[in-house]
Amino acid sequence: MKNVVILGSTGSIGTSVLNIIRRNPDKFKVVGLVSNVNYDLLHAQAKEFSPEFVGLCSEKHAIEAEKKHGKFLTEVGEKASIIASSLKSADTVVCAIVGVAGMQSVYSAVKERKQILLANKESLVSGGEIIMNLAHKNDVEIIPLDSEHSAIWQCLAGGGRERSVINGAIPLSVDKIILTASGGAFFEKSKDELKKVTIKDATTHPNWSMGKKITVDSSTLMNKGLEIIEARWLFNTLNIDYVIHRESIIHGLVEYSDGTQIACLYPPNMEYPISTALFHPQREETPNSQFKFDKTLSFLPPDEETFILPKLAKECMKEGGTISTVLNSVNEAAVELFLNGKIGFLDIQKIVSNAVNLATNEKVNSIEQLLNIHNYWFNKTMNSV
Repeated sequence: MKNVVILGSTGSIGTSVLNIIRRNPDKFKVVGLVSNVNYDLLHAQAKEFSPEFVGLCSEKHAIEAEKKHGKFLTEVGEKASIIASSLKSADTVVCAIVGVAGMQSVYSAVKERKQILLANKESLVSGGEIIMNLAHKNDVEIIPLDSEHSAIWQCLAGGGRERSVINGAIPLSVDKIILTASGGAFFEKSKDELKKVTIKDATTHPNWSMGKKITVDSSTLMNKGLEIIEARWLFNTLNIDYVIHRESIIHGLVEYSDGTQIACLYPPNMEYPISTALFHPQREETPNSQFKFDKTLSFLPPDEETFILPKLAKECMKEGGTISTVLNSVNEAAVELFLNGKIGFLDIQKIVSNAVNLATNEKVNSIEQLLNIHNYWFNKTMNSV
């Protein structure tokens, strides 16, 4: 039986993880739950799964939570997720906190040699060099939960590599990793059309049901840019690109030196990659697992003149250093400004591009350094409007 901590238990990933655990009580035990602000759902989860640790990151909401539900929280504040990720009883830590706020807890889990199921892409976008170096040193297994990275992980196994991210560089026979992108809600829209995009438009995805921030990132295609940088650290290669695949059925491809491509496909439902990671190295049946071959699959080149952020992310990936931290930080702030109605949709990529061009790129030294850079650029961006 695996003892599991879930950081971000009330989000879309966290609730999907708990759905699978609920169906398999003989294989998993929840020992820790952490949420940011959704204390009602967290309280319900705590009552159902009886974990030893229950944390809420927002101190303000913690006061409201205990007024309404009584004392049920073990820890409140930013340190809640860090403490939970280090629990002695935990075997596996699901890292599903949105944003760079999850980076310290990922780093803490690696230090404590926990198996990590990673859905917090920003941790590797900002701290990939430090986190993956420590993971190699501590022999820590980091298994991706994002659909695209899970697909690549599985494709590499099909090509003859064990499905553990920590086993070193990808085989020399691999020419390229190819991520797929749905194209978001505004595929084939012109810049003039994008000027009229509303918050509701940008938070509605054609295929996936996700949180607001990640859905906006999908609409700008920044989500694909962040995934490209994450893949660079997970799979230790710079040979990464993406293609538009509207149906979201194929989630990733690996191209080998003989011209062969191996692809991984499943419906756009996060329970598939989550189940693969949770049960690894075994596989278990998931509900509705019978795939219907009733879809036409299409592949199209991206429009990087209109949607500039993935190309910018690739440039940051190749440059290395702290520039990806700046990219991610400014994007987080710009999306928040957009969701608060303070800037337009196209302003997001303009603000991010300008900041990357202005920023000084530094050598990565520590998690503290990266957090300081993140906070500087986040606050600078938030105060610029």
